[in-house]
Amino acid sequence: FYHMDLYGSKERFDIFPEDPSGQGDRSLEDTRRDSALSSEKPQPSQEAGYDLEKEVAELAKMYGLDEDREKELELLGGRLEMVESRWPLARTEEAGSQGAVFNTSKSSSPVKDQSTKQQRLPSEASQDEDQSKARAEDEAESQTWSREGRSSGGMSDEGSSQAVSEEEEAADVFCSTCKMPIRAFDKLFGEHKDHEVAQLPNAVESEKEEIHKNMCKLEEQIAQMENFASHLEEIFITVEENFGRQEQNFEVHYNDAVQVLAQKYEEQLEALGEEKRQKLEALYGQLISCGEHLDTCKELTDTTQELYLENNKAEFMSLPLPPNYRLKEFLKKEVDLELSTLPDFEERVIDFSEAEKLMNSINAIPAPCAPVINPQAPNAATGTSLRVCWGLFSDDTVECYQLCYKPVSNERCSDEQAEHTLKVKETYCTITNLLPNTQYEFWVSALNASGISPPSERAVYVTAPSPPTIKSKKIRSCENAALVCWESGDINPVDSYMVELSKLTDEGNGDGITESIVGIPNCEVLIHLQPAQSYRICVRALNLGGSSGRSEPVLIHTTGTYFCLSEDTAHPLLAILDDGFTIACDELENPECDLPVYDNSFTRCIGILGSLIPFPGKHYWEVDVEEDTEYRIGVAFENTPRHGYLGANNSSWCMRHIITPSRHKYEFLHSGMTPDIRITIPPRRIGILLDYENCRLSFFNADIAQHLYAFNSRFQHYVHPCFALETPGILRIHTGIAIPPWTAL
Repeated sequence: FYHMDLYGSKERFDIFPEDPSGQGDRSLEDTRRDSALSSEKPQPSQEAGYDLEKEVAELAKMYGLDEDREKELELLGGRLEMVESRWPLARTEEAGSQGAVFNTSKSSSPVKDQSTKQQRLPSEASQDEDQSKARAEDEAESQTWSREGRSSGGMSDEGSSQAVSEEEEAADVFCSTCKMPIRAFDKLFGEHKDHEVAQLPNAVESEKEEIHKNMCKLEEQIAQMENFASHLEEIFITVEENFGRQEQNFEVHYNDAVQVLAQKYEEQLEALGEEKRQKLEALYGQLISCGEHLDTCKELTDTTQELYLENNKAEFMSLPLPPNYRLKEFLKKEVDLELSTLPDFEERVIDFSEAEKLMNSINAIPAPCAPVINPQAPNAATGTSLRVCWGLFSDDTVECYQLCYKPVSNERCSDEQAEHTLKVKETYCTITNLLPNTQYEFWVSALNASGISPPSERAVYVTAPSPPTIKSKKIRSCENAALVCWESGDINPVDSYMVELSKLTDEGNGDGITESIVGIPNCEVLIHLQPAQSYRICVRALNLGGSSGRSEPVLIHTTGTYFCLSEDTAHPLLAILDDGFTIACDELENPECDLPVYDNSFTRCIGILGSLIPFPGKHYWEVDVEEDTEYRIGVAFENTPRHGYLGANNSSWCMRHIITPSRHKYEFLHSGMTPDIRITIPPRRIGILLDYENCRLSFFNADIAQHLYAFNSRFQHYVHPCFALETPGILRIHTGIAIPPWTAL
């Protein structure tokens, strides 16, 4: 940090204006004398520099600047400038003080500052001795001159210092109140003293996090607007389709109405013509009859007139039918002079009811637009049912909905076999009789009197899984943990599994769930438990549709290590009795028999492995043996050879009992080697203590609490308990036993 000393050089005269009283024409000698006077009083500046050093150290420690010396010097320089501006000395005294303070800020100790001061003053001190008599007058005059020049020169100096500070001091903290970066110095002594501040990197990170959150919200809004725009496009298409259907509907109904009216017109016109024909025929018949009657009258008149004019009286009277008689008989006939029909036609009422019915059937309500089917809601499914919901985002009139669905796996099947259709009134429906953990495809249409809407987009729903099945024979546990295995009840994979624990107490049955473990990806889980407790454990399978029902519960007791026997490792001649923890062998004539074996079975040693003990710490179990039975018991790695004997390789450790003609012989085998150990009391119950942490495998005579032997070996992997029979007999295995206290002796 470099600060130009304008008060100790010639350049300082350029920043002061000329004194109108003539005092500004003083010689350079007088000015140096004033500087010497001011430099004789450096104590206040030194004291300020000493106190400021502590303040800078505290400030650097507070804002993490103790490792950055440059920042410290910047803050120190800024503080000294403020001290200078507050120091009530004359202009010449300020120059000396600033020089002293500057030297203080650059020096590392008061000794160095004192030596610097002594180097600057020898020549000036000699001049002061010659002019000691005029010092008092000149000092008063200098103070007056400096006060007059402070108004202009002081402002110039202040602007110059501020320019240097702004250029070289960068903002290093953030004012939370003013929302702007500031210098740490401004927090202590400036206008931001009472404001809340934070470190600039932390403020930047916080601002970036806020920007990231706002960007996420903006992206969500963009996605919503895109979805809404897509929905608007669908509405546009639906409007066009509804218009086409409505136009076709109008055309059909109006054509039907016109056809009915034309038919009615033809029928009425035909009936009217028939009535006209009947009237004309009746009148024509009556006209013919009237003409015939007139002809008869005329003939009778002419004949009578001729006879009447006849002169022969005798002949007139001798006629067979006298004219007078004929006239009398003719006049006796009544002549019908009334019209047989009227000229008016019958009033006919035209029946427009059918046409009106057709016209009224033309409904102005448009067919509804396509519904929007909702995605599957959480926990909206069971193993055999699904609850499907949808919505109609319009004011269209809907009489009912048509819901269609089919299994996704049956897409290649025909529609008759795969698709199902339901008519529902509400905007939701629960479909039953479905398959567990199966995906179904749903789509829905809306119906009213005008027709059916386009189908919605298809949504895939999935039913909840079937309850898993816990493999109780593969459960392993110890005093503080348990390994639970199960198998899925579905062919299709599920998303995850959940294990529910219920602690059994003497007061209750443990129906309440005390702990749940969720998000298990595989069909097994290692659970940490409390010692000497009993637990009921159930498993649920989960997918997008929800959770399955609980599996059949299993009981776990954390009173000791529990394991089971792996049947797939058993030799064909070895039998496992019903309790699952007793092994027996009846005959050993041909150990390498031709009986079918598993790929993982022992083929030479008539043995079997227990399930893996995957828990660190200590594990204890016991084996009941018979005195006349030869056996091998111990532990082995998973990869121990199945065609060899236990203890004959470096992957198994076991205790062997052999009956010789002279005594019972006991061997403790590993890689075929055994120490020479004699056991006088044959054990009937052997305790085995596996200590992973201390790399120790110990054997005990549990009946008399006698330690027999211990292998000290670093187990690179977890091990299996192992058992083998070399003569016909049985071995009874006891698990879940608390570690006896005498094993620690």
